[in-house]
Amino acid sequence: MLHNLKIYILFLIFLLPSLALSQSQSAPSIDLDSPYNTMFVHLYYLQADSYQPELAAKTIQGLDSLSAIEAAIELKQVLDGKGLYIHLNLLPQQNDYLDSISQQPFYTPFPKELPAVYLEKTNGKWYFSNETIKKIPGLHKKVYPFGTDFIVNLIPGGGQQRFLGLAFWQYLSIAILLLFAWLFNQIVSTVIRPLIKKGLKRFLDEGDKSKQLVLSIARFVSLILITYLVRLLLPIVQLPIGMAKVSVLALNVVLTVFFVLLALRILDLIMTFFGRYARQTNHKMDEQLIPIIRRAFWFLFVIGGLVQVLRLLDVNVTALIAGISIGGLALALAAQDTVKNLIGSLMIFIDQPFQIDDYIEWGGMAGTVVEVGFRTTRIKTSDTSIIAVPNGTIANNAVTNKGMRTYRLFNGILGLKYNTSQEAIRFYIKGLHGILDKHPAILQENKYVHLTALADSSISVTYKAYIDLKNFESELQIKEDLLMAFMALAEKLKIEFAFPSSSIYVEMTPDKPIPTTTKVELEGNYATILHSYLERLSFDSGEKEA
Repeated sequence: MLHNLKIYILFLIFLLPSLALSQSQSAPSIDLDSPYNTMFVHLYYLQADSYQPELAAKTIQGLDSLSAIEAAIELKQVLDGKGLYIHLNLLPQQNDYLDSISQQPFYTPFPKELPAVYLEKTNGKWYFSNETIKKIPGLHKKVYPFGTDFIVNLIPGGGQQRFLGLAFWQYLSIAILLLFAWLFNQIVSTVIRPLIKKGLKRFLDEGDKSKQLVLSIARFVSLILITYLVRLLLPIVQLPIGMAKVSVLALNVVLTVFFVLLALRILDLIMTFFGRYARQTNHKMDEQLIPIIRRAFWFLFVIGGLVQVLRLLDVNVTALIAGISIGGLALALAAQDTVKNLIGSLMIFIDQPFQIDDYIEWGGMAGTVVEVGFRTTRIKTSDTSIIAVPNGTIANNAVTNKGMRTYRLFNGILGLKYNTSQEAIRFYIKGLHGILDKHPAILQENKYVHLTALADSSISVTYKAYIDLKNFESELQIKEDLLMAFMALAEKLKIEFAFPSSSIYVEMTPDKPIPTTTKVELEGNYATILHSYLERLSFDSGEKEA
């Protein structure tokens, strides 16, 4: 915190070169014939170098001389305390000035900051309005709270020696203010930070990151309170108006920055908490959603803080936003694909057609989902390459999510040679049923093995079954074991698989008879061979996954 106090001290020293309002014009005549003359008279005769409050009180009517002087001084202190700088060259100088909204002879110098303070024309002269005079004491107490208005009234108005635009008592006030800020920081460190830590205990975990975030949150809360306190008590120093304006503006900007940084730290803490919760769920997409939400809110907080800073700097935010909107529309038209990808990412997170580590197929491509980003989805292909696919492309295509399959399909067609006997085929089909029945990972419902076709070059046996597994690697292993068992059974039964071919049959000629097919001799009958094979068959890799 000493480092922060050093920053405050350097900031105040930087402001010491006089930014005070020292009008170079000669003493104004007390005509009060325009808002310009009335405001000039009020400000000029309350400056340190031309301090004549009885002349400044001429702008107040309806009060005795002492009360008018007190009201004029307090009004000047309100303007100085709030850092409201009067640009004399912008004040209306015509006697018949009318307010543009009410069309009445009123003039409000600061319609946003002090709408209750305005001038009105009475009997051809401009004075501070009766409503303004009534509200001056309340405004003064608001600008100088906690009884500090009494201290301000004890401060002499003029005739003091100054160095770099400030009197000795003002330097002393700055030193006391910094000391008070340091003491307040010690109180905050002792009381507020433990309360914040206790209040945010539910968001903490055993790691150092959450604890550091809580300490950072407490630090920014402390800085905000100290800065607000300095901002609240700064009017007591009675800085020259130019210096007061810059100081108030700087403190308001600093407060805005601290609030944005505090919001970002709280956002990090909340995202850490939800990230811990997301890791406990079965939906891996939740973990990908956390950083995207964090970036979106981070962007909103930063933009909101920037808009507030621009507003404090008197930038026309409405016109700026309108200009940005038009530019944004043109940019959106020029970058339709980017906008489409952003919308596509939103649709993916809302619909959740797949999760992280799911194997998906789309548009002739396939791979495992690695990460879903704000613009692209990263997919690992079979050769371990990473493809960054625009989310708009995925959102507009049919996606086959094999990672969400309840069961894995195991099907195919076995082509047997035409010289295979019907008895061998029947026992082979029976044996295929036995193999599927014996494997523990095969779902026993909805499975079948049948002779389905007499194809051009083979006798077709179709099989279909479901594997009760969620893992692709295990699925491949089980399919391998089953196909090897199918081949081993065919070898035992002396059955050969056909391959696509064309046969030419020549009718018998006188000198060459048609050759006869050699009969395959078995070592035993089909039933014995099949029973013996199934008895010895076992699957070590067929354990079901939970």
